[in-house]
Amino acid sequence: MSATATRLRRIAAVATAAVAVTACSGAVLLPPSVSSNDRGVGPVVESMRRTISDPNAIVPSRSVQESTLIGASSTSPLDILVVGGGATGCGVALDAATRGLRIGLVEREDFSSGTSSRSTKLIHGGVRYLEKAVFNLDYGQLKLVFHALEERKQVIENAPHLCHALPCMTPCFNWFEVVYYWMGLKMYDLVAGRHILHLSRYYSVQESIELFPTLARKGKDKSLRGTVVYYDGQMNDSRLTVGLACSAALAGAAVLNHAEVVSFLKDEGSERIIGAKIRDNLSGQEFETYAEVVVNAAGPFCDSVRKMANKDAQPMICPSSGVHVVLPDYYSPEGMGLIVPKTKDGRVVFMLPWLGRTVAGTTDSNTSITALPEPHEDEIQFILDAICDYLNVKVRRTDVLSAWSGIRPLAMDPTAKNTESISRDHVVCEDFPGLVTITGGKWTTYRSMAEDAVNAAIKSGKLSPRNECITGNLRLVGGDGWESSSFTVLAQQYVRMKKTHGGKVVPGVMDTASAKHLSHAYGTLAERVATIAQNETLGKRLAHGYPYLEAEVAYCARNEYCESAIDFIARRSSLAFLDTDAAGRALPRIIEILAKEHNWDRSRQKQEMQKAREFLETFKSLFSGRF
Repeated sequence: MSATATRLRRIAAVATAAVAVTACSGAVLLPPSVSSNDRGVGPVVESMRRTISDPNAIVPSRSVQESTLIGASSTSPLDILVVGGGATGCGVALDAATRGLRIGLVEREDFSSGTSSRSTKLIHGGVRYLEKAVFNLDYGQLKLVFHALEERKQVIENAPHLCHALPCMTPCFNWFEVVYYWMGLKMYDLVAGRHILHLSRYYSVQESIELFPTLARKGKDKSLRGTVVYYDGQMNDSRLTVGLACSAALAGAAVLNHAEVVSFLKDEGSERIIGAKIRDNLSGQEFETYAEVVVNAAGPFCDSVRKMANKDAQPMICPSSGVHVVLPDYYSPEGMGLIVPKTKDGRVVFMLPWLGRTVAGTTDSNTSITALPEPHEDEIQFILDAICDYLNVKVRRTDVLSAWSGIRPLAMDPTAKNTESISRDHVVCEDFPGLVTITGGKWTTYRSMAEDAVNAAIKSGKLSPRNECITGNLRLVGGDGWESSSFTVLAQQYVRMKKTHGGKVVPGVMDTASAKHLSHAYGTLAERVATIAQNETLGKRLAHGYPYLEAEVAYCARNEYCESAIDFIARRSSLAFLDTDAAGRALPRIIEILAKEHNWDRSRQKQEMQKAREFLETFKSLFSGRF
């Protein structure tokens, strides 16, 4: 009787919240935009937008970018120096550059090498956060969902080639769950308001099986009663970050990967931070760069950056590990995800189609901060066990093609009096003069996080931007003018010229899979990659069963700051995340092409192979031992 009463109370709570949200739709469902997107937009800003969207625009070379940073002296400093090249750091660089400020960015490894490439690949408002907001009557959580849903729509619109709406199916094994999830997800639609992607709806058992053939009709002593399908966004996270970095470079920012802050420069009188000593990790050269303000966007490593400024700085990061596994494509249909709403530890587990395979995750456990986090076997097994009860496919450990761990930088505000609760929202603070730290938050809200950080930097440095923030309505490189049918131009007008093992050049068709891949990965710039494939006999696929072409390695080396084999297999493509075995087989050819582009000697090529193999060993598929 008590269980029934609890269920009724839950339904009543959801219904009451839905009515409340609907009643105040004028004030809540249609909130004013968080950013001042179009105010102050003049001819200069429109010219910048045209530059970023120009399919013939070329990013400055890495050497030019480094020279710009070296040239930022004490008498002619940058306005802002950004430390960290993840989604937030690159977002800060783009935001500030499009406001007319002089910007530099340095990243110790590669753009998106940390948390930003190890996400669930979702752009979402947070269904779980909405549930907590309702049952805990937590308006703060509700505001997080409002904000994230607004940002979700903007991220998809600003990079349409890399992001899209994805339906997610929630299985229901009794009628209470049908009513509960239907009402909860309708409320999710209501909260999204004008930023909604598509309406959620209920599907019968037969309709659900037709949409998701591997869905089990029976669970543990339960029979499927139907499903509720709702929509969130999906992205190619690493390429989205690289797109942000390249867009920032085209807007005038000096972005430099594989460059590390060694120490900060301080004013002798005021002790304010006025720049940094930087080491180029490719050449070993060290140099000084001066800036009015430094923005710390180092993600999980932001505390180590803060300790460079003040060795007694109190930690503000509580790291959490999120593990994901990649399974073959037959685990999920191409256009439908699955959400497992109840796991042993109370978390939600997603199983989503992604780049021709299935990604499943995630876990949430305490971890230490390391440069290359590795998934534990029990975490991998936890995910497999969680999805097993919902599928009619035998879930096998040997099907895991790749598994990885990412560190979420959950943030505590060091200036707050009460640090008991760790925020899922972002924190911006300046606890040392001249050093603004931005951390926490989530991928979906990177743009508004960047906006807040730039606003704080402007205040700290008394800077004078030319205009206000415009990133809420700014297509990233490759996005402007892109259509979902753009791949047909590649398929009809280009061929893939391939060189056989005997040295003979033979033409190959630009098949639909390759054309679609290029179009989605590079947007309106895809024809430049196709031209290389056709004119430079680099049209062969890098790995059997995957659409990645040799031409992409050359293109990324010339146009996307791809400086190592790991840069390509993990960030320019996602081959390491999709299939460690395939990535290992592709390495020799990738290194051969990069060696030609960057003039590597035999020693450097050998070093690249060794580093890449060690990197792939941190992706715990059962194939890893082959390397």
